[in-house]
Amino acid sequence: MQLDHICLAVRKIDRARVVLTTLLGYTAKTEKVENSRQQVVVQFFSKAGELDIKLIEPSHRQSPLVDFLKRGEGLHHLGYKVDDVTESLADLKEQGVRVTAEPQPGEAFDESLIAFAFLGSGLNIELIDTDKRRSLID
Repeated sequence: MQLDHICLAVRKIDRARVVLTTLLGYTAKTEKVENSRQQVVVQFFSKAGELDIKLIEPSHRQSPLVDFLKRGEGLHHLGYKVDDVTESLADLKEQGVRVTAEPQPGEAFDESLIAFAFLGSGLNIELIDTDKRRSLID
C-alpha cells in the first residue's frame, strides 16, 4: 500500500478551498465531482512534491457525511493505492479489519473500484488502484 491522498470532510468545499489555495499553496487538480454512491461532492487539490488533498462535502442533507460533520470538519480518511482493491480488502478482512464499504465504482476515480475500511484508533482508509481522476483541470 502506498499513501495516495488525504481526505478532509468539510461542510462546504468552496470555503475550504480558500484555505488550501491561499494559505497552503495548493491548486485545484479537478473540478468538483458528485459521487452519488457515497453521497458526497469531491474535489482534489495538488501541490508539487506533496500528497493530494481531497475535500468532500455532503451532496444532500441525507448524506451519511452529515452525521460525521456533527463532530466537526477534519480528517475523514487516508487514501491508499494498492495493486488490486478487492484482493487488498480481502487481506485486511483476514486481519480483522472492519469493512465499511465493499468495492464499488467511484465517480471521482472515473469508475475505478474503491473500498473503505476502519482500521481502529480512529483511522478510516480508502483503497484505490488507479491514478485516474475525473474532471482533471488542465
